[in-house]
Amino acid sequence: MNKRIAIYPGTFDPITNAHIDLLERGLRLFDHITLAIAPNPGKGPAFSTEERVCLAREAMDMRGLQCVDIESFEGLLVNYVQSKKANIIIRGLRAVSDFEYEFQMALMNRKLAPNVETIYMMPSENFTFLSSHMVKEVTKLGGELTDLVPANVMKALKEKYGIK
Repeated sequence: MNKRIAIYPGTFDPITNAHIDLLERGLRLFDHITLAIAPNPGKGPAFSTEERVCLAREAMDMRGLQCVDIESFEGLLVNYVQSKKANIIIRGLRAVSDFEYEFQMALMNRKLAPNVETIYMMPSENFTFLSSHMVKEVTKLGGELTDLVPANVMKALKEKYGIK
């Protein structure tokens, strides 16, 4: 029997509990998920690609998620997906505002690789508002992040922004 493999791509700057929620629920549908971290320098990430990979790996270890690989990738997502012998892309949708961009991206990916499908998952209700951008802003302003990010990410964010 073939393993059901999916790729969950993103910038993950940093990984949040909303991302982990989607991974955990995705593992109900797939045997294995690769969290594929894109450099995305256009977004001006707070953490380097290597730091984001390390933070995500630590978070997976803390949660005991052994069927999740964490890797970085560059180039076209569909090429990466096919190189991993996968044909499913998982994307998260928080609000209607996410849909137009995600829809365009899925159609372009389908045009480039007709055998690759995109599935959308919504985060649990308690994470629908959560984004990596918001987490960074709350950290800079000294807000509380408990229950929004893994402990290792909270520590790294505080160190990054000089918060005690």
